[in-house]
Amino acid sequence: MNSLQKTFKNKSNNLLSVFFTAGFPKLEDTTTIVKTLNKNDVDFIEVGLPYSDPLADGPTIQHSSEVALQNGINLDVIFEQLKSVKEENNTPLVLMGYLNQLLKYGEKRFCEKCVACGIETVIIPDLPMIEYENHYQELFNDYGISSVFLITPQTSEERIRKIDALTTSFIYVVASASITGAKGKISNEQIAYFERIKAMKLKSTLIVGFGISNKTTFDTVCKYANGAIIGSAFIKFLENKGVNNIDAFVERILE
Repeated sequence: MNSLQKTFKNKSNNLLSVFFTAGFPKLEDTTTIVKTLNKNDVDFIEVGLPYSDPLADGPTIQHSSEVALQNGINLDVIFEQLKSVKEENNTPLVLMGYLNQLLKYGEKRFCEKCVACGIETVIIPDLPMIEYENHYQELFNDYGISSVFLITPQTSEERIRKIDALTTSFIYVVASASITGAKGKISNEQIAYFERIKAMKLKSTLIVGFGISNKTTFDTVCKYANGAIIGSAFIKFLENKGVNNIDAFVERILE
């Protein structure tokens, strides 16, 4: 049982994950953000790997990737940063990146670096399921890495149940069929979608992402799922407030 699975075993509701882009706002901020989130009541941390063509990301996260790349971030730097805080951090880390990054870096090298940093879970939105079944499932298993799959309002029940069977970490429930970005409220259409997924009684932990931005939206989705990921709203906060006020951001979500 890995660290994220232990977290889910000990806590099944109101799970909070915070996403940030490595190397943003400044190159060296990665370690500060991890350390600060670790000291707060965040259940797991999602670390975004900056990429030049982030298909699933909205303008806010795209901008943060551009800034991070301009700052000089790359996978080697990120892995060194995460390795440097491994002994101080006891909050599970999840890496979010794209398949081309993994291929360019080298599959086995990528997995080895993950293990060295204590990374046990990855989200690769553009990894086809057939490629996962034919190749990456065995590769990841060899290194003790779990892969997270995404579902949307358009995902068929057959595919959702197949994803549920393959999942060993959590299912990423995309709140709407769109790119990432903070939204002010949850629509009735989204609630109907969440209710439909909840009624399927899946075995996997369900974590909602895309459009969760404040306490209201977080509390709402937690009525239908096990927790949520807040990303774009946190990126905007970092851009406006810097890394010295992270405590206040988390407190406002969990108050």
